[in-house]
Amino acid sequence: MELRSPAFVCASRAHAETGAVVRLMTRQAGMVAAYVAGARGRTLRPILIPGNLVEADIRSRIEGAMPSAKLELLESRGPWLGEPLASAAITWACALTAAALPERHPYPALYDALGALLDAVCHAPSARGWAVALVGYEALLLRELGYEVPIQRPDPDDFPAALAALDRLGPRIARYPLADRRSDVMGARAVLRDRLGKIEQQG
Repeated sequence: MELRSPAFVCASRAHAETGAVVRLMTRQAGMVAAYVAGARGRTLRPILIPGNLVEADIRSRIEGAMPSAKLELLESRGPWLGEPLASAAITWACALTAAALPERHPYPALYDALGALLDAVCHAPSARGWAVALVGYEALLLRELGYEVPIQRPDPDDFPAALAALDRLGPRIARYPLADRRSDVMGARAVLRDRLGKIEQQG
């Protein structure tokens, strides 16, 4: 495998003494797991933040083996990690993507939608500006994986309707694409939903 492409960092897991296995969402190849040498060093650690956009040079010398990757930072989500709501939204969107998608199946619409969602989370004045985008992303992911989604996109100005749509989507996500990973990945969604609920209570 040889691929050089922009990619979203969706997950990173320590491997061996200094490296990590990183799951990258690319437009051409979908989700790709690759080994990054020195990932836990001072230089690369900030690059492997979930949600970051990187330029990934992915190569595999042996057919069927896990490729290695060299990453260059294109856009960092680090400045938003100190904001509880934005951080929770980025964490959930990336965790869902990493856990639900099969390896090396291209989903260009999901790649574009993930980028749009992350941009909205980071640049909208409040969660009211991106809650509907989150509903749309979850619904699109379910559809792309072949699951029926009987939910209409809510009015962008109707925050309670967006939260209600998220509540209807939650059980379907847990039951289908995350059936084997429900406890850990859905925990990130529970944190996000709790924080969104506090905004609704504030009126």
